[in-house]
Amino acid sequence: MSVASKLTRQHQEEMKDFYDAAAVAPNSAASYYRQLLAHYYNLLIPVGASVLEIGCGSGELLARLQAGRKVGIDLSATQLAAAQHRLPQAEFFQQAGEDLVLTEKFDYIIISDTLNIAADVQQLLERLHTVAHADTRVIINYYSSLWRPLLSLGQWLGIRSAQPKPSWLSTGDVQNLLQLADWSPLFFQPRLLLPIRCLGLESMANRWLAPVLSCFCLTVFCVARASRPAPVVAQTVSVIIPARNESGNIEAAVQRTPDMGAGTELIFVEGHSRDDTWAEIQRVAAAYPQRKIKYLQQTGKGKGDAVRLGFATATGDILMILDADLTMPPEELPKFYDVLAHGRAEFANGVRLVYPMDEKAMQFLNLCANKTFGIIFTWLLGQPVKDTLCGTKVCSRAHYERIAANRAYFGDFDPFGDFDLLFGAAKLNLKIADVPIRYRERAYGTTNIQRWSHGWLLLRMVLFAARKLKFV
Repeated sequence: MSVASKLTRQHQEEMKDFYDAAAVAPNSAASYYRQLLAHYYNLLIPVGASVLEIGCGSGELLARLQAGRKVGIDLSATQLAAAQHRLPQAEFFQQAGEDLVLTEKFDYIIISDTLNIAADVQQLLERLHTVAHADTRVIINYYSSLWRPLLSLGQWLGIRSAQPKPSWLSTGDVQNLLQLADWSPLFFQPRLLLPIRCLGLESMANRWLAPVLSCFCLTVFCVARASRPAPVVAQTVSVIIPARNESGNIEAAVQRTPDMGAGTELIFVEGHSRDDTWAEIQRVAAAYPQRKIKYLQQTGKGKGDAVRLGFATATGDILMILDADLTMPPEELPKFYDVLAHGRAEFANGVRLVYPMDEKAMQFLNLCANKTFGIIFTWLLGQPVKDTLCGTKVCSRAHYERIAANRAYFGDFDPFGDFDLLFGAAKLNLKIADVPIRYRERAYGTTNIQRWSHGWLLLRMVLFAARKLKFV
């Protein structure tokens, strides 16, 4: 046995002895803190998901989660007995995270306030790959070092139960250790300004003040995905093309959209056009029998409705949106395919604001507004999103079905379709990748964008997203 592993075993024995002797019933302050943590975990974990908790203790946090399948591991037999009594329907195993041996794969793996007392954090994180599938997310919460004096004071006053001597990992340390163990952090999200009851002020502080005073928060949540490369398998593609008053662009869309992966289908969704777009779609579909082309007409209104109708008809593994104005060149779609096919992200978002664009492609005020909204939505979603209104958005059909199944959380709020997908992807902790494209001037027709009314709608989207994703 190496010196390093001897030290690991020694530390694990010390932790086991400590928690075997510790009380299994937490004090009221600790119980309320776990209640607050569970609130945020339930926002991050979909109902019905399978969850493994590393260092589950007496199972108090696990019991509060709305997950379907619950499994916990811990070093302490005493704590595990209490956990099994609390959650008879769950499964518990006496193991160290560094030596994790389970045959099951889990949707979510959580490590709550355990990373700071682990014997070897990198080894623990590496072992998680043995119980993870391609879409598994690891969620960690750990104390901010800023709170170290207050936590020590709370322990001295008896408000906080005695704890073993911890490591104090900074966010930089956690990010580095995750990357060393082949996990890629999606975002870091500080939470909780007031972890104890305080005359009702705790609710206001934790919901409304914590997001803007994040540097003073007690705990930091981190969500990560596996970064180990997956084998590339050719996938089929469906390109959904909403078209309203776009007669002059239909044939070019067919000619210029390349075949991708294991095969590409084009789905035109015509939306109450005043020109001959519908007749042109039918003519072009007949003129190009070598292409797999479907077409249908909207019964509802708006691009969002058209996109959902097209996605419901699609048969491809990967779903793409291409605006029929062709200001996003169809020739750039393989970039989006490659992002998903190589596992670099689960959601690809087009960005018009990187490369120089045609002179008349976007008016100056629109450019300023798009840049501003990109900054705001990056903060709201917790991942870089430079351009929220580029029409091209791409995800797998499996992930879209999960977004659609979770749509009730946001409701039917989005006439554009962009935010329904962006918010849904962020809520499911999908990795969002910005894909820069060269934005071109429209060759036919006029824009359907109404600057002022749609600008006001965007402001409403900001407030909506803030209430649903940030101030919760």
